[in-house]
Amino acid sequence: MNEFNTKKWTHIIQSKHNILSIDFKEIWYYRDLIYLLVKRDFIISFKQTILGPLWFFINPILTTVMFIVIFGRVANLSTDGAPMLPFYLAGVTLWNYFSSCLTSISTVFRGNASVFGKVYFPRLVMPISIVLSNLLRFGVQFLLLILIVLYYYISDGSVQPNIWILITPVLLFLMASLAMAIGLIFSALTTKYKDFSMLLGFGVSLAMYITPVVMPASAFPDKYKWIINLNPLTGIFECFKYAYLGFGGFNFIMLLYTTLFTFIFLVIGILVFNKTEKTFLDTV
Repeated sequence: MNEFNTKKWTHIIQSKHNILSIDFKEIWYYRDLIYLLVKRDFIISFKQTILGPLWFFINPILTTVMFIVIFGRVANLSTDGAPMLPFYLAGVTLWNYFSSCLTSISTVFRGNASVFGKVYFPRLVMPISIVLSNLLRFGVQFLLLILIVLYYYISDGSVQPNIWILITPVLLFLMASLAMAIGLIFSALTTKYKDFSMLLGFGVSLAMYITPVVMPASAFPDKYKWIINLNPLTGIFECFKYAYLGFGGFNFIMLLYTTLFTFIFLVIGILVFNKTEKTFLDTV
């Protein structure tokens, strides 16, 4: 009996914990699971496809071409002097990453209820693996963007990358954190009300048009500028395009606003997520 009491357990599962707490040590303990989930998502995405990973390139290329034709040629929207191909490709690449993370994280509870009910692991492992798996997709599309930017820079100097490209990891971290924050909130809400999943899909489609994806913030009419300024993604997109293209009205204050907004919503998202994970199996 004494020998049993002196044993030190490597891992202890507890039902009581602070809803604001994040056990980073425990999440790190399950890093192999995160790796396997990322690997699984990558393989499943292109299983039984002919072109496989080439879809990483095909998707942004076709979307960019469509934007050039519709918004660049037909609607004749401003790009602040930047060439249309890298301008739209930069917006599409960023938006694909954000929207994919957000929509996938928003279904974490419902999509993984069968797994959550059978085995224990930190529930935040799932959202983290989604962010990382989508980061792989972003990396491939980002490589395509770099090649296009280099072509325009070397051929005629119509784009001017600058020192701000060094904060690209910060921009990606902010965007992933914001997608996770909003996704965690909606994942909790959709456990009881499926309407929120439909609302999110509709909202994501509309949100692209109040984000500097198809046109810069400076091109928005003055009476609607307050909408674009309230959008926390504006600072990220404007800074990213300014860093790689050298065009746009990048405002550092907007980036600070995005950081504060993201932090507040991430705290709220973790709070709601931790509270919901204890009882969601009773309602899903």
